[in-house]
Amino acid sequence: MPRTVRLLIVARAVNRLGAFSLSFLTVLITTSFGASTVVAGYISAAFGLATIPSRLAGGRLADRIGRRRTIVVGLTGCAVAQGGLAMSDGLVPAACFAVLMGLAFEIYEPPSQAMIADVVAPGEQVRAYGLLNAALAVAGMGAGLLAAGLGRWDLRWLFVVDALTCLLCALTVHLVLPADHRTTTAATRQATTVAPWRDRSLLVMLAAGTLFAVVYLQIMIALPLSLELRGLQPADAGLLFTTSALTITAGQPLLRLTRLAALPAPAAFAGGYLLLALGLAGYALAHDLAGYIAATVVWSVGDLLLVGRAYAFVARLAPAGGKGRYLAVYGTSWGIGGIAAPLAGTQLLEHAGAAGLWFTTASACLVLAVLHPAWLRTADDGRERDATPAQDQAACR
Repeated sequence: MPRTVRLLIVARAVNRLGAFSLSFLTVLITTSFGASTVVAGYISAAFGLATIPSRLAGGRLADRIGRRRTIVVGLTGCAVAQGGLAMSDGLVPAACFAVLMGLAFEIYEPPSQAMIADVVAPGEQVRAYGLLNAALAVAGMGAGLLAAGLGRWDLRWLFVVDALTCLLCALTVHLVLPADHRTTTAATRQATTVAPWRDRSLLVMLAAGTLFAVVYLQIMIALPLSLELRGLQPADAGLLFTTSALTITAGQPLLRLTRLAALPAPAAFAGGYLLLALGLAGYALAHDLAGYIAATVVWSVGDLLLVGRAYAFVARLAPAGGKGRYLAVYGTSWGIGGIAAPLAGTQLLEHAGAAGLWFTTASACLVLAVLHPAWLRTADDGRERDATPAQDQAACR
């Protein structure tokens, strides 16, 4: 991998070491501020709503002022909001800082992803995004252990540590990554006129990514509450996150297997969703920590197949100079999911219990396994038809 990618991966791993606070946001609100589970769900949904403009701003800034500057701005904003949340003395200030955290939370994602697409050849992008995912998973192992320890002491310290790692990551990015160069090329000017929202293949990825995000965020948001309902410690979610990180890291060599690397995108997506469904169904049936650990290993292998390939696919769709915007539009799936996930998760826990929540999410993954590959084939056919007139005109010229 190019030096820029390796340095970026190290910096993001530093940030990931403390990035466990979001999983405990609803628990903090209910335990420290006396709010009900439903109110905590509304505040988490407000956080998710705020991440949508955050992600879009990150993509636009990445293409306009540069990747490095945008990453530093986003991480610094996250640190300020998390510090404020940790020091809040009431529900209203905590809710305000949660929304502020959402407005900064996604700014650094599009420039990080676009920076990889800028310097890595298309044929190596799946592996590059996989390596980023693996590095974050390695840091996640330490993050899970920190969460398990600090969470038993005081949940506020989770947000303090997360803020410190954001600042450390911002400083690392500023010092070691190449400086941004404000050069406006013809390709960049042309990319600003392209509307990502009109690209059918991108919209297919956005639709599938949104449902995937709703499912995936249940693991991050509802898992601690689910464990509590089953008589386990909410902080044990940190141990499960560590198990997931270890599985993703150990599974990285699979991405280099010729047969797996050569899989068409529809087949890879279908396989990943099926494994995710199987793991989440395991959560519905588990009643002790060993059962949860086994289910975590299964869905984590599905995650290994899905995440890196999705970002590489979107990066290849983008025109030159527009990668930040394309990746930002795709990334809004996490913002939309961030709104729906806490509302759906808390309501399902309230009315259907832990088993109902995880069986529902497993069913959603089965739907994705069937529909997403079919959507991709339809969108690709439409993209080829749309491209034909332009290719004919270019040939005439």
